[in-house]
Amino acid sequence: MVTVLYPADGASIGRYPIASQMTAGTAAGFGEFAPLGNPQLPTAGVDWAATLTHAHVGAPAQAVRRPVVLYSPGGGDPRTLGTYIAEELASRGYVVVAIDHPGDAAAVEFPITTSYRHKLVRTTEFRANPWTQPDVYRTLIAARLADTRFVMDQLELLARGHNPDAAGHPIPRHLPQALDLARVGMYGHSAGGTAAAEAAYDDRRIRAVVNMEGYLDYPPDQRGRPGPLFPVVQHGLDRPMLLLGTDGFRDANIDRSWSAMLAHPGQRTRRRQIDDAMHWVFSDFAAMVPQLQADGLMTAEGRDQMVGAIDPGRSVPAVRSDVLRFFERTLPGE
Repeated sequence: MVTVLYPADGASIGRYPIASQMTAGTAAGFGEFAPLGNPQLPTAGVDWAATLTHAHVGAPAQAVRRPVVLYSPGGGDPRTLGTYIAEELASRGYVVVAIDHPGDAAAVEFPITTSYRHKLVRTTEFRANPWTQPDVYRTLIAARLADTRFVMDQLELLARGHNPDAAGHPIPRHLPQALDLARVGMYGHSAGGTAAAEAAYDDRRIRAVVNMEGYLDYPPDQRGRPGPLFPVVQHGLDRPMLLLGTDGFRDANIDRSWSAMLAHPGQRTRRRQIDDAMHWVFSDFAAMVPQLQADGLMTAEGRDQMVGAIDPGRSVPAVRSDVLRFFERTLPGE
C-alpha cells in the first residue's frame, strides 16, 4: 500500500474530497497496537481517524515532470504517520510516494482481500522491539528493501501508462506524466531511515537519501559486542546522503555507524542534529504528542520520551526545512 502526494491542478481541486490521515480500519489497529511500541501513548480517548490532511483524493496532477521521493516510516508506524513532511515536499513540487510495510506497521488497510489475505486490515506481527531480536530485525530490513524495489518497479510501469492499482481504480489525470524517474530520492525515519540508506546502496535508481535517525549497523548477536555494519557503511555511497538526528536519541550505535559513514572519502554524506528533541520528532507525533499532553492524555515525561521538550512550532519547520533543502540541492526541480 502506498500514498502518492503531488502538486495538484488547483482549478479543479475543490471538487475532490479532503483525505483523512488514516482510514477507519488503520486508525482502529493503530489505536490498539501503537501503545505497545510506545507505552507513553494513551490507550483510550483519541479518535485517530478524525485527523484530516491538506490533500484531496484523486485530484488531477499538474502536467509537469516532478522529482519523485519515496518515504519509509519508522518501525511499527503506518505510512500516514509521516504526513507533515510529505505534504511539505508535495507542496514544493515533489511527488512523494509513502510506503506501508505490511506485518511491520501497526495496521495496514487494503482495498481488497486476496486468496492469502482474507481481511482488509493487517496488523503488526511485532510484540517486542525488533532491535532486541537480531533475526527479526534482519527480516524487517530485508522486507523493507524488497518493498522499495517493488514500488520502484511499479512506478516505472505507472510512468509508462500502466495502472498498478490493485482495485482497478483510475489513476489521477496527468499523474504518470508528472513522474520524473531520472530524479528519485528516498527518505525514512528510524528503521525507514536504515532501509532508505541501504536501498540507495542497492538500487542506483535512488539518487539521494535522507536517513532520519536510523541505525546503520545490525543488532549484535552477542551482548557487549558491536553489530556488523550495513553494506552501505562498509563500502560507502557515491550519492548524497543526509544523516538527520536528535540530541535526545543519540547513542553509541548511532555515533559508531554514522561516523563510519561520514569517514568515507568524497564527502557525499552530511550530518545535522535537532536539539531538545527525541526520536519521534521526525514523525507526525511531533505535532500530535504535545496536543495529547496538553489535553491530559499523556504525561510531560511521556512527551519528553517521545518528542523531547522542543515546541512543535520549532521542530516541525526545522525538520521540513532540512529535508526540503537537501532535496532541493540534490534533486532540483524545473
